[in-house]
Amino acid sequence: MNYELSLRVSPQEAFDERSIAAYISREKGLRPNAVRVLKRSIDARQRNIFVNLTVRAYVNEEPEAQLFAPIYYPDVSDSRQVVVVGAGPAGLFAALRLIEHGIRPIVVERGKDVHKRKKDIARIRTEQSVDPESNYSFGEGGAGAYSDGKLYTRSKKRGDTDKILRVFVQHGANPNIMVDAHPHIGTDCLPRVIENMRKTILRCGGEVHFQTKMTSLIIEDDTVRGVVCGDKEFRASAVILAIGHSARDVYRYLAQEGIDIEAKGIAVGVRLEHPAHLIDQIQYHRREGRGKYLPAAEYSMVCQSQERGVYSFCMCPGGFVVPAASGPEQIVVNGMSPSHRNGKWSNSGMVVEVRPEDVAGNDALSMMEYQEQLERMCWLQGNQKQTAPAQRMADFVNKRLSADLPASSYAPGLIASPLHFWLPESISSRLREAFLQFGRRHHGFLTNEATMIAVETRTSAPVRIVRESDTLQHVRIMGLYPCGEGAGYAGGIVSAGVDGERCADAIKEQLFNNYGTTI
Repeated sequence: MNYELSLRVSPQEAFDERSIAAYISREKGLRPNAVRVLKRSIDARQRNIFVNLTVRAYVNEEPEAQLFAPIYYPDVSDSRQVVVVGAGPAGLFAALRLIEHGIRPIVVERGKDVHKRKKDIARIRTEQSVDPESNYSFGEGGAGAYSDGKLYTRSKKRGDTDKILRVFVQHGANPNIMVDAHPHIGTDCLPRVIENMRKTILRCGGEVHFQTKMTSLIIEDDTVRGVVCGDKEFRASAVILAIGHSARDVYRYLAQEGIDIEAKGIAVGVRLEHPAHLIDQIQYHRREGRGKYLPAAEYSMVCQSQERGVYSFCMCPGGFVVPAASGPEQIVVNGMSPSHRNGKWSNSGMVVEVRPEDVAGNDALSMMEYQEQLERMCWLQGNQKQTAPAQRMADFVNKRLSADLPASSYAPGLIASPLHFWLPESISSRLREAFLQFGRRHHGFLTNEATMIAVETRTSAPVRIVRESDTLQHVRIMGLYPCGEGAGYAGGIVSAGVDGERCADAIKEQLFNNYGTTI
């Protein structure tokens, strides 16, 4: 027999399946020969820390061989085809879902494959040289491939988020992502998973083209017929436009061609880096920090300041801050963590909500141009290199220049800079107020041991490519499906994957079933 149990145990008792089985034997009177953890979350709100578990205990029987039935991907070599622009999470999940529906995906990606791309990313750190087509934003896996692999999302109402996790596990991710409340693959593991997803697409008869940049859409009678990539054309029954949040050249092309887009709110600010042990002490309410049985601590902070939200974003426990520029004369920072999250520092974006009405100009590209201005200003402050301007946290709040800076995970290096002086007042004043609030709530958080590193601007797309809410097609161009974070309809890996699957489902329903086409 097997029993599904809800347990509230100490971190030591939750450490592994053997200790969980011992707890069940002692407290529940059962003697399981095997235990499988179904759900796990940490409750660190009080000084006594507990782990909440949902487990299945097996008594005199063996656990199931698989957590779930694998998804079947058929051969689509001879099927009608759809072009997918972009091999980030939205594009990859759209392509795999198309295959499930018997439709052949042709994926075109402006950047390189996930392994070749790694070398170009290393050059940003070591040579401070940015390849505009191969960087943290562009290339196989998109912005998420080398930005941590966090899979937590609040977008469950939009689609089947568990399905996204199952696809990742089927392609080599640790099954723990199906269990943990805040699942995370890790920068060191995610590239292999992405490569396996590509192999599935190719094995089933799809195509994946790297260093193949879309330069225009083929549009005839307000219907998309394919894409142009330099001197190549790819014709198809539909196009999924999953370009990612940094494809500024595509946004400019769409605006120039009169294809409906609109400015969208974003959030901008800094990366805030603390020593990891300090965050552990604050979040776990104890001097020893995480100890032997707890993971590196996370935090999530939010408040209102002058009628705008200020919040932590993409928190990376035990991680490092990385240079995420996608072109010349830019400094952009982001964060990531390896799977073990065992680094010396923890960081998060600390960002302020910015709405279109807060920015000069009223055209569709005004928010994007605002991003560009901040990134160039940061580049100038950083001596026109990838050396990032930075300031100690308490110095920023007190409007003092930092005489020196703490050690940092940011490899290209930091330069002391008065962020309180040159950041827009609408950003710096709200950050200052928020830091004071966060410091009152979490003793020790507001400290000069923490470093603010500028500038974080790529929290989401500054543009929305307008689509119909029911069909998911562009409001005017038949067969064009704006998709994922770059189209303004997702925020993060999981929600982008969900949106990719939704677009593939819509294509199956509208372009094939409705026309009576046999695939």
